[in-house]
Amino acid sequence: MPSDRRTFLKQAAAGSAFAGLPSVLGAGGSRVTERLERRVRPGRETAPNDRIGLALIGAGGMGMADLATALRVPGVEFVAACDVFEGRLAAAKDRYGPDLVTSRHYEDVLARTDIDAVIVATPDHWHQKIAIDALRAGKSVYCEKPMVHRIEQGQALIDAQRETGLTFQVGSQGMSSLGNEKAKELYEAGAIGELNYAEGFWARNDPIGAWQYPIPADASEASVDWERFLGDAPSRAFDPLRIFRWRNYRDYGTGVSGDLFVHLFSSLHFVVSSKGPNRVQATGGLRYWEDGREVPDVLLGMFDYPETETHPGFNLSLRVNFVDGTSGSTFLRLVGSEGAMDVTWTDVVLRKNVAVDPLDTFSREKMSESAAGTDALPPRVRMLPPAETRYTVEDGYRGAHLDHFSNFFDGVRNGTPVHEDATFGLRAAAPALACNLSYFEDRIVRWDPETLVLR
Repeated sequence: MPSDRRTFLKQAAAGSAFAGLPSVLGAGGSRVTERLERRVRPGRETAPNDRIGLALIGAGGMGMADLATALRVPGVEFVAACDVFEGRLAAAKDRYGPDLVTSRHYEDVLARTDIDAVIVATPDHWHQKIAIDALRAGKSVYCEKPMVHRIEQGQALIDAQRETGLTFQVGSQGMSSLGNEKAKELYEAGAIGELNYAEGFWARNDPIGAWQYPIPADASEASVDWERFLGDAPSRAFDPLRIFRWRNYRDYGTGVSGDLFVHLFSSLHFVVSSKGPNRVQATGGLRYWEDGREVPDVLLGMFDYPETETHPGFNLSLRVNFVDGTSGSTFLRLVGSEGAMDVTWTDVVLRKNVAVDPLDTFSREKMSESAAGTDALPPRVRMLPPAETRYTVEDGYRGAHLDHFSNFFDGVRNGTPVHEDATFGLRAAAPALACNLSYFEDRIVRWDPETLVLR
């Protein structure tokens, strides 16, 4: 191991020996424990000047799920909602009361002085512009993943966050999970030895999981601001499929890589403190959901990660399968020279190899041969550590999604750093979007995770 990486891992692991950690994610006096008490117990009362006025821009399924979670954080008040579909605005008023401010135009929301932060949960092609406009208007931003629709949009958003000094966080909620934090702790303690390979898998096979969302009965050119939805996308006639199943279309969405690979990149980069791969190649196809969509339902990506101070060079493979008969399978696996970890947001399974000196193996084999006689004793066995250790969250854990919003609002109130700022967000989004370039252009894509440019 190069000395600089060895030094990094030793410093990161100082005071923490993975072999002695209990099998509960929050136990052992580790840094994972530091925030657990706050996470699993009800929040304290919030002073009036600590209250945060929140607006939702994009009130579809993910936006409303984000909102419901955000409102569980003490002191957060829902002030306004924006969406291009009148039906969603009416539903928000029905649920949150007639005093809720609603608009089809996000600029109206950003102009309000009683709003401190916004959730941007629009289709992907609106993420960058609305996020930048919100930061410029003095609002902190929680932006759904992927952060941008195209890689080249990323730097302007990074610049806007840096120039305004406001809190910006990307919504890959697993980033703040106890599972990710325990995996990071184990990795930095050397639990799997030298990392050489990682893989991730996300499986679905039901219509909703494959983005065949229902079309509202009242969707029409009268109830939808179609031109507003299109934004800078190519002009075309009104098509309800394109607005309510926008993930299927390249003008507005980023396919399975932008929707799901980006979660796996975010977790991996957090666990091993990586800036990302420099070589991307993808393959796949449309194998089942032939409903007019423009993106594959099976996608496989291969990625080369260069050696850095925090990890050796290693390879990553990712898969998404919307036609998977097992369904529901999701994991990230890190494989090293001495073991492997399977990581989810609530569990980490550590599997260890038994380290044996090759010369010792040879000598024991010879001893076994010589002891094969009827009167001979077998060679003496050894005491072995457990081959598998499972770490799981304690009862009462309220989930990664709430943790992620708690981290975001801590940043809004106190200016504390978030796990997934704009720079981190681009380093997770870019290799996912590079998969689309590789797939649709049938080529290998080179990406520089240091300078954040395509090569």
